[in-house]
Amino acid sequence: MRSTLYRLGRYAARRPWVVIGAWLVVAALVVAASGAFGKKLEESFGAPGVDSQYATDLLSAAGADQAGLTAKVVVTPLDSTSTLNSPDLRTALTRIQSTAASLPHVLEADDPVISPDGRVGLIRLQYPVLDELEPSDLEQLKTLAAVDSPLRIELGGDLFYAFEEAQAGLGEAVGLIAAMVILLLAFGSIIAMGLPIGMAVFGLALAISSLSLVTYIVDLPSWAPVLGSMIGLGVGIDYALIIVTRHREYLASGMSVEESVGRAVATAGRAVLFAGGTVVIAILGLVVAGVPFMTAGGIAISLIVLTMVLASITLLPAFLGLAGHWINRLRVRRVRSSPGSGWQRWAGHVSKHAVAYAVGATVLLLALAAPVLALRVGTPDDGALPAQRTERRAYDLVAAGFGAGSNGPLVIAVDISRDPSVVQPLFNAVRADRGIASVAPPQVNAGVATLIAVPTTGPQDDATMTTVKRLRGEVFPSVLRDSPAKAHVGGQTATLADVGAKVNDRLPWFIGAVILLSVVLLTVVFRSVVVPLKAALMNLLSIGASFGVVVMIFQWGWGADLIGLESTLPILPFIPMFMFAVVFGLSMDYEVFLLSRIREEYVRTRDNTASTIHGITTTGRVITSAALIMIAVFVSFSLADDPTAKMFGLGLATAVLIDATIVRLVLVPALMKLLGDANWWTPAWFNRRPARITISEREPARSASVSE
Repeated sequence: MRSTLYRLGRYAARRPWVVIGAWLVVAALVVAASGAFGKKLEESFGAPGVDSQYATDLLSAAGADQAGLTAKVVVTPLDSTSTLNSPDLRTALTRIQSTAASLPHVLEADDPVISPDGRVGLIRLQYPVLDELEPSDLEQLKTLAAVDSPLRIELGGDLFYAFEEAQAGLGEAVGLIAAMVILLLAFGSIIAMGLPIGMAVFGLALAISSLSLVTYIVDLPSWAPVLGSMIGLGVGIDYALIIVTRHREYLASGMSVEESVGRAVATAGRAVLFAGGTVVIAILGLVVAGVPFMTAGGIAISLIVLTMVLASITLLPAFLGLAGHWINRLRVRRVRSSPGSGWQRWAGHVSKHAVAYAVGATVLLLALAAPVLALRVGTPDDGALPAQRTERRAYDLVAAGFGAGSNGPLVIAVDISRDPSVVQPLFNAVRADRGIASVAPPQVNAGVATLIAVPTTGPQDDATMTTVKRLRGEVFPSVLRDSPAKAHVGGQTATLADVGAKVNDRLPWFIGAVILLSVVLLTVVFRSVVVPLKAALMNLLSIGASFGVVVMIFQWGWGADLIGLESTLPILPFIPMFMFAVVFGLSMDYEVFLLSRIREEYVRTRDNTASTIHGITTTGRVITSAALIMIAVFVSFSLADDPTAKMFGLGLATAVLIDATIVRLVLVPALMKLLGDANWWTPAWFNRRPARITISEREPARSASVSE
């Protein structure tokens, strides 16, 4: 592989316009095809085999309107002293209902419901299933807010979840600016800074554009581009940083541009391939969850990461060849090409006080991870959105006028094809439950009865989940014990709760699979049993600590004002598994980059302590710069209105910060010192092959050495 990468790098540097032209042609074709034939990305949180999915399937098979999406139109008088009982305002409300009913694809607009105090009116709109709708339906719904009326009109409901795309443009811009500043400080040259940024932006734009074409193979969730941008931008700049750093070192040693690029791709490019492959494998491990939308999201993110890897080993070398020796021009500061003595002093200091640092770092990580014991998986509702969003204002009005439960009604589907007599007894039993505020009259369609039940508590309250469990486990069996009829609880609130439960059940298997794979890979790469096991344990500690910080901020509200979070909220069901996949993959990047240098030096000197100090010294600046870029990109996404984007951004930023500081620069050197030569122990049968490092950053001086 090394010789292939070497030739690829040299070719790209020698014929830069051929490579750049090829990328431009591919980009033009992808963008044109996406614009002409691309399919929309969909919001779906369903999972096969759960009760809420049975409810949806039952309603869909019966052709019931309730199988589709809903929207709500919420109104209140502009005059704070008036009520909707006024004849003029009642007339205005009727006009709004009529306008809403005439919108495209609206199957039914319910009669307005007036709150007891007369201040809030609620109109529920019924739409068909998601496959029959388009983003334009949401835009048509939003036109209601511009209707000239004496009533203030706010909007919300499922249609927003399906088609309201998270706006992360500001976050991406801030992340890019921060990355530019960090690269400028690291390289000291405007041109050296611009090449990684240009490659990452180009690769990300191409990958994001291709997602609408991938939907012909698998349905991708609408949040995939936001999360993919977050991760793709970070890894793209990081991978470019590693290659550019190696290229500049080779140039400084007197190599020609073409030779330097070839060597950089053959050495650092191999680390990029391994690191990117590890990230992709970890993310694709989401298939273990058995939740289609998570698997699809993992595929989308993996595609983006793969695009960044390919751009790093082809497009970036072309840019480097085009820049030539100008890469060191336009300096804003002079950067020493040799590793700083500061990292060497730090590594030596930690080695001398290894016990204290190992114990202190471990205690700190365990303390940060402790809040995970209080982690509460649930459904963040529109009450967590910023006050300027119409969904949040509609949520607040409904909660004030009708109770918080009206924002998350439960859809109960009952198969009565063999026993229609159970409808009324079931209706009475559900209405009598202590967690149910009201139940709409049953609607029967093709052997399926539908009950819309409003809980007494809000969508994200634990009490609502308890009510759902009680309906399924106590109320339904008490009524249907001797009947062939079957009842299921659906609706968005129940669906997310079911997905969360399924993810939690699969999470241990997923974690075990990813850890096992990483241990096997590291064992093969570094020919050690202890180092991979230690790496897996440290990764678990750092990930647990990042989860703990997420709990402290989002559940407990510590520092929530700093990120614009207006209320505490539970953790969305799929976030822990997604975060683990992404963070574990990224942490392995730094692990490979650092340990490859340590192992390489140990093979040469057989001095474990000196090798550890050498590894920290030679990689400290690059790891720190790469981590700062990742952190800047991830933190910038906390500027988004969407609390889910905030969770991902801050969770990933915290994980990278912990991994690149407490773990890589404290725990690794301390534990490597304490374990000594035992770090590199392997069973006798494993050592029958001569030791060989497959991920190496050092190359012999001659060009011929790049061959396998």
